Amino acid sequence: MSWFNFHTHSNYCDGKSSLSEIVEHAKKVNVTSLGFSSHAPLPFESKWCMKKESFHKYIDEIQSLKHLPHRIEIYSGLEVDYIPYQIGPKDFENKLDYTIGSIHFVEKFNDGIGWEIDGPHSFFLEGLEKIFDNDFKKAVARYYELTREMITKSPPSVIGHLDKIKIQNIDNKFFNESDRWYQDEIKITIDAIRKTKSIIEVNTRGVYQKKSATTYPSPWILELIHQKMIPVTISSDAHHHQDLISYFKETAHLLKQIGFKEISILHDGQWKPFEFNANGIKNN
Repeated sequence: MSWFNFHTHSNYCDGKSSLSEIVEHAKKVNVTSLGFSSHAPLPFESKWCMKKESFHKYIDEIQSLKHLPHRIEIYSGLEVDYIPYQIGPKDFENKLDYTIGSIHFVEKFNDGIGWEIDGPHSFFLEGLEKIFDNDFKKAVARYYELTREMITKSPPSVIGHLDKIKIQNIDNKFFNESDRWYQDEIKITIDAIRKTKSIIEVNTRGVYQKKSATTYPSPWILELIHQKMIPVTISSDAHHHQDLISYFKETAHLLKQIGFKEISILHDGQWKPFEFNANGIKNN
């Protein structure tokens, strides 16, 4: 049995570990398929994204690691933001082994600064007031509308943290996930994903950081994904090498309970289904 992870951040962006440190830890925790996915360069200044001038060095270092004598398959990727008319996963698809597509920005302030939905809660509240007149339902609808737009116009290999906007719904002060309007947004989005070849990641970062009680996406959404027979993979969204497989065992157990029999892994350069259990994937 072995593990895998394709959502990792290094010191090329806001991660704390070098690529080599991540590889060395991968050996210790029996990760046999590993993808690097630093935040892609943005067309504007950002503290947490890779600098444009670092991209080629990043790719070259990954290529060097691929050719070292170890038993880990290594892949080059980026987590790419989708921002209409500015950037999307398709902009990088021919330069990488895979892409993760995510929504971090929903609309802009009057000064042109993007509103980040997973930043500090105070910044979220400021954008909610100034951009959406404190209409949380409208803000959430726009978040999922952008997700669907990404899926149709610039589909990634993997869809990142599908329902991450819930991180701002502290103590359910804005909505309950059982609300009809919210479930309808999710169902429409899942149906859109079903028409693509994209994989949905089951992201554990919110849980092990104690910022969310559940994975992204929530278990009830995973049940819908299973019903629609959409492939999934487990990712930790690691920003430190020690979090490479954090909460994987519990998440794999959850997926088995829901009914998933296979999980998608990059192997021999292609996404392939593997049988799994709470200890990882069954090696061929």
